Amino acid sequence: MKTPAIELKNITKTFGSNYANKDVCLSVYNGEILSILGENGSGKTTLLNMISGIYYPDSGQIFVNGEEVTITSPSDAFKYRIGMIHQHFKLVDVFTATENIILGLEDNGKYDLKKASEKVKEIADQYGFEIDPNKKIYDMSVSEKQTVEIIKVLYRGADVLMLDEPTAVLTPQETRKLFSVMKRMKEDGKALIIITHKLNEVMEISDKVAVLRKGEYIGTVDTANTNENELTEMMVGQKVVLHIDRSDPVDPQDRLIVAHLNCFNDEGLKVLHDVTFTAKSGEILGVAGIAGSGQRELLETIAGLQPMVTGGVQYINPETGGIEFLRDKTPLEIRELGIRLSFVPEDRLGMGLVGNMGTTDNMLLRSYLKGKGMFLHKDESKKLAKKVINELEVVTPDAEFPVRKLSGGNVQKVLVGREIAAAPTVFMAAYPVRGLDINSSYLIYNLLDEQKRNGAAVIFVGEDLDVLIALCDRILVIGSGSVTGIVDARTTTKEEIGLLMTKEVNKNA
Repeated sequence: MKTPAIELKNITKTFGSNYANKDVCLSVYNGEILSILGENGSGKTTLLNMISGIYYPDSGQIFVNGEEVTITSPSDAFKYRIGMIHQHFKLVDVFTATENIILGLEDNGKYDLKKASEKVKEIADQYGFEIDPNKKIYDMSVSEKQTVEIIKVLYRGADVLMLDEPTAVLTPQETRKLFSVMKRMKEDGKALIIITHKLNEVMEISDKVAVLRKGEYIGTVDTANTNENELTEMMVGQKVVLHIDRSDPVDPQDRLIVAHLNCFNDEGLKVLHDVTFTAKSGEILGVAGIAGSGQRELLETIAGLQPMVTGGVQYINPETGGIEFLRDKTPLEIRELGIRLSFVPEDRLGMGLVGNMGTTDNMLLRSYLKGKGMFLHKDESKKLAKKVINELEVVTPDAEFPVRKLSGGNVQKVLVGREIAAAPTVFMAAYPVRGLDINSSYLIYNLLDEQKRNGAAVIFVGEDLDVLIALCDRILVIGSGSVTGIVDARTTTKEEIGLLMTKEVNKNA
């Protein structure tokens, strides 16, 4: 009979009076990939943090290769050949890949960088990683940094690898490469545990799926014998209809006219080239493109956060019908017009939320300029915080609980909910469901449609083409900073959008 690489028996962890995990029992074997599914705040990351020694369980047992062990620190976990790749990387920016990989290893006070680089290359070649051992972290893309984190635990001899939301900020192409590497590690006899909210990835990469609901273990199923609807029902506890209720546009009017927009990034490279389109009230305009094609810069330019080199953006005021030229305005003046940007970045807490503050005070941040004199009135912010918590089902003890202590997905709900609550006339949402569980994602999709029904012009940047086609009215396709096409979402296909995403535009014309 096979012995599990890792087995948990009745693992329980509380924070105050709240259960993060309650009597969780699950196991993973060598040569197997186990996905852990659950809604935001269901205790997935807490569970892995206990296996990796960051937290210590209040009760329960952990077995490694059949023997009960006590893991009180990450160094204990490494002793048992367990390595964790966190959602937020723990790397030193000014060091090279190799320096980060060997950092903290005891080697009699001496490091042989040449020898270490050779070993890094060996590991990379064995599993199919692409890495330059001498490249500085600050010069790396997100996927390269993730590669360094994975090789770091392999370098230390890990046989059990745990990955927390590894594809949340990867492009589809980078995800393909990661899955290829994971399959090679599995073939090499490694045991892998992965947390992901993307059900299509769960079905593709895992052998088994363990489901948590509100910290409790619901069960483990073989991936080959289940489907997305069944997994969603296990996660939520009831039948969930995964359906986007797209309404028809009512009396669409031009709200935002973008004409011949050109923009350079901080390095002086042109990231937007002659971008022209119109966003209409009562409509969702989707933006599709390979990651890094200029989507972020486009929204930030409209919001006044990036300078326009040439071209312009006109806003038609719904109350007066007058035209406002955004090029002449500050980001604050643009916000006051009712143009809101909700960008869900790789670092959610680094973009407009203060981690030590609760939901109420983070709501207050958006309205403090309207306070009279030296006093701020929190009553409205308290009401707004409660509304966001209730409508978006934010898992938090109360509205004053620090947002940095919430799960990543719940932080995101606060971020998106705050902007939607401002009743904008133009709402720009970039990756609003990144890292959210399936149920929360559909809540956000239907909230965007509600904004559209309220007469807002919604611009939605998304990664999932199926969602873009089901949710939007029109889809603007952008490739390498240029508009390669605008299509009707009701009649287009993924294939048509895919071709437009990779289409070359003559920039000298």
